Amino acid sequence: MRGLQLSLNQTQKVRLQRALEKLESLSSKPNSNASVIVADSIPVNHEDGLLKGHGTSEVNGEVVATVCGVVERVNKLVYVRSLRARYKPEVGDIIVGRVIEVAPKRWRVEINYSHDAVLMLSSMNLPDGIQRRRTALDELNMRTIFEENDVICAEVRGFQYDGLHLQARSQKYGKLGRGQMLTVPPYLVKRRKQHFHNLEKYGIDLILGCNGFIWVGEHVEVTDDMVVDQVNNSEQQTAKADKKILSPEEQERSYTPQETRENICRTANAIRVLSTLGFNITVEVIMDTVELSISLKQQVPIHEMLGAEFYVLVAEKEAARRSLTKKK
Repeated sequence: MRGLQLSLNQTQKVRLQRALEKLESLSSKPNSNASVIVADSIPVNHEDGLLKGHGTSEVNGEVVATVCGVVERVNKLVYVRSLRARYKPEVGDIIVGRVIEVAPKRWRVEINYSHDAVLMLSSMNLPDGIQRRRTALDELNMRTIFEENDVICAEVRGFQYDGLHLQARSQKYGKLGRGQMLTVPPYLVKRRKQHFHNLEKYGIDLILGCNGFIWVGEHVEVTDDMVVDQVNNSEQQTAKADKKILSPEEQERSYTPQETRENICRTANAIRVLSTLGFNITVEVIMDTVELSISLKQQVPIHEMLGAEFYVLVAEKEAARRSLTKKK
């Protein structure tokens, strides 16, 4: 919110300032003891065999913070968790990324990290869904699976000698299409049990990547290719070979309805507003913002959701929601 730059009139400035002050008062009280800035002293007991972690330093016998953040303690370890840090991958993270290179037996993927990630050919399901050893033919056909600039969803497998490795061994992972990929600060997306969301009301899928990449796209039914017999597979391969010849029914299936496209754009703009205001991005807050744009007396057009008035309305509603939650 510190870098918020909007062309506001005087009334909107006053309303936005009040909402932000209310939000700050609600969020600062419970964490006032744990929050530190640079050069703040961190109270510790040196007799317990203290271990100084990231974001701390010892000056004149006192442990002081070297970054702004929240003090965390794990047994004897004391460190400061930075609030606005780059994305740090953890095993099991759901991420959205973009393929930047097709290399021998692997794809290199941009995931908003300091290094590119690696997705090995052996770490993903083949199009036919059969579990088998990868052959030289599979390696030659890698571009039929993913190619440069494709947006994909995967899971962090772990760190190895040649970098960060991903895996996509489930049908819910793979190539994403018919949607938008948005970039937000990674610290706004908290790790949760569920990062895949199907918004049935709007007919769209929402993937909140832990790396700050968010996907909003048309809903796709996840099918299990393991139960498809060889006859169906051969029919699918024949259909793929004849992509240029499409029946009217197939053309209708490949067309995204205008209502769905509008819902995708409206949801994407809601995420942009929340990111600019610095609010944590969850599916509940996103849905509230989308419904706010629809439920007003005069429905807010999609392109006007990025206007100053809607930013103020979202900030006021979030302040009201948090105050109501605190009273409960």
